[in-house]
Amino acid sequence: MNRGARLLLAVLMATGMWLYVQHVLIPYQKLQGPMRGSPRGNLSDLYPRWLGARELLLHHRDPYGSDITREIQVGYYGRELDPTRPGDPKDQQGFAYPVYVVLMLAPTVTLPFSVVHEVFFWFFAALTGASVVLWLRTLDWKTSRTGTVIWVLLTLSCFPAIQGLKLQQLSLLVAALLAALMFALVRRWFVLAGMLLALATLKPQLVFLVVLWLGVWVLANWRDRQRLFWSFGITMAILVVAGEFLLPGWIGEFRAAMKDYYRYTGGGISVLDVLLTPLWGRITAAGLVVMLAMVVWQNRRAAESSASFQWSTCFILATTLLLIPMFAPYNQLLLVPGLMMAVRAKNELWKCDRVTRFLCSLSAASVLWPFLSAACLVIALAFLPAPTVQRAWGLPFYPNFAIPLAIFGMLLASRKILTADAPKQQAEPESARLAT
Repeated sequence: MNRGARLLLAVLMATGMWLYVQHVLIPYQKLQGPMRGSPRGNLSDLYPRWLGARELLLHHRDPYGSDITREIQVGYYGRELDPTRPGDPKDQQGFAYPVYVVLMLAPTVTLPFSVVHEVFFWFFAALTGASVVLWLRTLDWKTSRTGTVIWVLLTLSCFPAIQGLKLQQLSLLVAALLAALMFALVRRWFVLAGMLLALATLKPQLVFLVVLWLGVWVLANWRDRQRLFWSFGITMAILVVAGEFLLPGWIGEFRAAMKDYYRYTGGGISVLDVLLTPLWGRITAAGLVVMLAMVVWQNRRAAESSASFQWSTCFILATTLLLIPMFAPYNQLLLVPGLMMAVRAKNELWKCDRVTRFLCSLSAASVLWPFLSAACLVIALAFLPAPTVQRAWGLPFYPNFAIPLAIFGMLLASRKILTADAPKQQAEPESARLAT
């Protein structure tokens, strides 16, 4: 398939997914909301953080307070939640973030939220597209311009990205910060990398394992890499102290807010818990932690530009999605670099054993299924009544839990191939460079 055909196919897949969201999923949710008695306001995950930042910076009110939570609910859901109504959501939408997130939102607190909502949609879209380019350069994949455009287009139109953009989810910001962090590390800009890592801790559950990995990596060659440690430590100290200046005692309030968040959202349940039951999920998670510790230790001396370092980072991000006590699709953007490594080496992987081929096929099917099923539903709208098509709204979500598990398994099974540096020094054939 030539590059023009690949680009056209990518455009069709992207269009199908966006049309599915706009004309199948959202209309279905709007129809079901009144029937179930569920409120529907601006539904922006940015709104609780923005309102908390505005009230703290302009009116010196505690963003973790119950009064702020009630005000957030009025904007987010359209009214305050009523625990006596069975149709009301359980998520209270409290300010469950480190308080220093308000420093990042400070320039927006004097603007109407309608303006902030629109600006952040395009800001996050630009960040997500830029992160794709940064990952390609970090992985040293010299793909063509057409290949780069296809990667950006498909990433921006996959459901995790669309969901994150629609909700203005800060996970998109964290994913972009991680991409910039790894790009800076490859360029040996350790001071900048440490600062970016500290900023990414606004969602600590997504970067906790990355912080541990890079901590071990720095200690393995302290003399050469210590600038990363000092930059991260100093930036974190500034953020924590600035937060304490804005809201004394915020760390205790943040911990309480996180505990409440997991309680009222039914959190504490990971992908493994859903797939394997909570008991076996926790047992498997313990095994993964041991495996991850072995991987980190074995690769602690790897150079920042080596395939081993790249693979370890992708493997850690994939493991994060299996271990964190949540399974929102927008977090799956952390799987993009791992998927890139596999696509680049697809020819070598296909020559491996049956298990590797099976896991590669499963990963490809899991990633492509949402695009294909969404396109089918959009086509069906031309022949069937909208309510009939909307009954099948969940088709693109069938592989939601399979995607992180399949990509994790693929990365694990293909470790020897993906950590081989030698093939990357050779010129890639045109078919491989254009692969998407």
